[in-house]
Amino acid sequence: MSWSTPYVGHFVHWDGGSMLIGRGGAIVPPHAHYAIQIAFGSEPGIRFRGSERDEWTEYPGAIIPSRQPHSMNVTHVQPNVVLFVEPETPQGRAIAERWLGDGIATIPWEIVAEHGLPIFSAWQDARSFAAIERATHALIRALTGGIDASVVSDERILRAVAHIKANLDRQLTLEEVADVACLSPSRFRHLFVEETGMAFRPYVLWRRFLKVWELLANGASLSTAAHAAGFADAAHLSRTSKQMFGFPPSLMQVGAPLRDDAPQSRTQKA
Repeated sequence: MSWSTPYVGHFVHWDGGSMLIGRGGAIVPPHAHYAIQIAFGSEPGIRFRGSERDEWTEYPGAIIPSRQPHSMNVTHVQPNVVLFVEPETPQGRAIAERWLGDGIATIPWEIVAEHGLPIFSAWQDARSFAAIERATHALIRALTGGIDASVVSDERILRAVAHIKANLDRQLTLEEVADVACLSPSRFRHLFVEETGMAFRPYVLWRRFLKVWELLANGASLSTAAHAAGFADAAHLSRTSKQMFGFPPSLMQVGAPLRDDAPQSRTQKA
C-alpha cells in the first residue's frame, strides 16, 4: 500500500483507544481490523465501501465495527480524524451496544458538529496536548453515553502495568506479571480486566503499539521501534498493525510539534 499524498498529523492515545488527526492520505484499500473505528472530516462526506465492487457511500461520520471489511476515502475531507477503540473495553462495548448492528453505522452531523469539530479546533488553534485530549474524550463520552476511559488505581495492577511497560522488548506471560503483582494468575486475570477494562494479552499488544508510536515520533527507525516494542522485525510490526488498524506505521509522517502539557494521555507526532 502506498499513498501519493502522505498522511501528516498527530497520534493521541489512552488505554484502550487512540486517534489519528491530520491531513493527506488517500484511498485505503479494503481491509478489516480488530479495533472499532470512528471517522469523520471537518465537513460531511467521508466515504466508505465494503469492497472494490461496491459504490462509495458518503457519511457525515461513521463507526465501523470490529472485523468489518471496508475501504476508506478521506481525500476530499481535510483535515480528518480516525479513532480506534479496543472493542473489549467498557467504551468499546458501549459503542457497539449503542451504535452498531449490521455494517457501518452513521453518526449524524449534529453529533459530529457538537462533539467532533472541537477536536479540529483544539488541534489547529490551541495546538496543545491537553486541549486535544479534552476534546477527544468529550466525543467518546458523547458516543458511549458518558463512559470514560478506565483509570487504574489498585497498587498491584499499577505495579503490573509498570512491569509491562518496562519489558515490552520481550515476551511477557500472564504468570510472570501476576507474580509481580503478588497475585495468583486467576485472581490477577480478573482484577486486571476490572482495573484496565482490557484482558491481559490485548492490553500488552496495545502497549506495544504505543511504544512503537512513541519511538517513531522521536525519530527511531521502523526496525528499531519494532524490536524495542517486542515485534520480531519491521515486517511483523507492519502485518500486525494492518490487522489491528488497517495500515502500517510507515504511512504516517511526523507533524509539527505540539505543546506538551497533557497530564494523563500521551500525544505523539505521527
